[in-house]
Amino acid sequence: MAPCRSAIDSSLFQQWLKNTQSENGFLHGGSMSLTRVLIQGVDMFGKHIGFLKFQADVFDKQTGIKVPGIVFARGPAAAVLILLESEDKTYAVLTEQARIPVGRFILELPAGMLDVDNGDFLGAAIREVEEETGIHLKQDHMVNLTSFLDQSTGCRIFPSPGGCDEEIGLFLYRGKVGKEIIEQLQGKETGLREHGELIKVHVVPYERLWCMTADAKVLAAIALYEMSKREGILPPLET
Repeated sequence: MAPCRSAIDSSLFQQWLKNTQSENGFLHGGSMSLTRVLIQGVDMFGKHIGFLKFQADVFDKQTGIKVPGIVFARGPAAAVLILLESEDKTYAVLTEQARIPVGRFILELPAGMLDVDNGDFLGAAIREVEEETGIHLKQDHMVNLTSFLDQSTGCRIFPSPGGCDEEIGLFLYRGKVGKEIIEQLQGKETGLREHGELIKVHVVPYERLWCMTADAKVLAAIALYEMSKREGILPPLET
């Protein structure tokens, strides 16, 4: 199958098209028009399309103005805020790895892309935590922080909607552990080497988390966690 045809038929492009026609989509209501899509780049992950770059020609019908429409499509992802209580102090678990697009090492939440087109954000979150930290989490101990958002948002966060389609489901895990677990996690080297992952685990005091990293996932998770606590909608910590 030709690359452009494969790109148009891919779940990445079809999901983008579906979003444009949804209730909050820019094509819904007829005020804007999509006249052309130009596929500019395709990156394969094995036998399936991993990333797409394309240009969409979108015009406001009333003014005739063309709206900026360069899209990097990478699809949905999931991330987890892991809070571990030990000796009356709460710690957050972060990962550190080289992020080539920004040219630096970044401290961030354990996170990863959804591997298949089934929308299983929770499953992806649990898988990524185990791969990146070695911690195995149970589904019934997880809280979907993005589910507290208004339904009109799609209950996901969009870290860079001006250029990328990525939508992220944020989850929370809270647990109580001994001090030896904190010590074992600190500096642990993990990641799937065959996928180029060279990851180091960091455990930081939660009270300092807000200023220790510029990762948007971390800062969004803190906001959702603190606000849901304030509103009294966060489930109690299981003992």
